[in-house]
Amino acid sequence: MDRIADILIKQGLTIATAESCTGGLLSSRLTDVSRSSAFVHLNFVTYANEAKNKILGVSLETLEKHGAVSEECAREMAEGLHKVTGADTTGIAGPAGGTKEKPVGLMYSGIYFQGKTSVYKILLPSNIERVEMKQKFTKEVLNNIYTTLNFL
Repeated sequence: MDRIADILIKQGLTIATAESCTGGLLSSRLTDVSRSSAFVHLNFVTYANEAKNKILGVSLETLEKHGAVSEECAREMAEGLHKVTGADTTGIAGPAGGTKEKPVGLMYSGIYFQGKTSVYKILLPSNIERVEMKQKFTKEVLNNIYTTLNFL
């Protein structure tokens, strides 16, 4: 986490997050750094589809056709978050699945940075306890954010 903070502060960048299945854990991890007020812009927990639509502008068509657990939804969440916050970097985490096509342990992470959105598929074993799964998802998202920022 300190490596992400160092890059954001050095480059004068801000970050905003929108989470679903991680329930604010990503935001919490970002603000665990004492200097986080220098780079954390605004964070949302958009657990319900209605919140994804109303706050982030995820289209109802995307939610109906692809569902909340989809690359399409993650992309729209990241891009919508950027539009709402104007933050330099946006990261999203969530949601987790629960069907044959979208098993428990499936999450998509979208990162918007410098006009480009990258979406990452994260699939963890379904037998992991919920709290540990949230921690592992968050770790993966932070790794993706670091990788994205490391190309500056």
